[in-house]
Amino acid sequence: MSDLLVLGIDIGTRGAISRLSVSVSGTAMLLGVDDMPVLRDGPAGRPTVSAPLLGETIAKSNASKAFIEYVGARPGEGAVGAFAFGRSFGTVLGVLGGLSVEAQMIAPATWKRTVGIAPGKDRAKDAARSEAIRRWPDKAELFARVKDDGRAESALIAIAGLLRESRNG
Repeated sequence: MSDLLVLGIDIGTRGAISRLSVSVSGTAMLLGVDDMPVLRDGPAGRPTVSAPLLGETIAKSNASKAFIEYVGARPGEGAVGAFAFGRSFGTVLGVLGGLSVEAQMIAPATWKRTVGIAPGKDRAKDAARSEAIRRWPDKAELFARVKDDGRAESALIAIAGLLRESRNG
């Protein structure tokens, strides 16, 4: 039996796609992280997730499953921001479906609690980077910069999804 290849996806335009290999014994190894492929081709030059580039990234991964952060409109977010976020979510789901990669959603509060990050916004991004570095010290450079929080979150979303699956049998 071969290793299972899974993805963790933080869907925003500042998000990322993490690739993990899960052994038969359940050990998850981080293979790599790609920043979300974004082009400034949206209305008024706004950043949008590029479906063709995302499809290429996901196809190359050979993953059979993806864990995606399940998000909705955020308090205080305007209609334009909420719509753009929804468009990113739809692009990710469409690409995964087109490539026959199983998609499982996991809510932010659930994945954060599962990997030991306190709920709420205060310092959650740094906490995610810190937790990713703790789990994968040999890959610390992937999470070194403040703007690498999407990378850390994508990797932790995958871990949380795998942990949730193992608990649910």
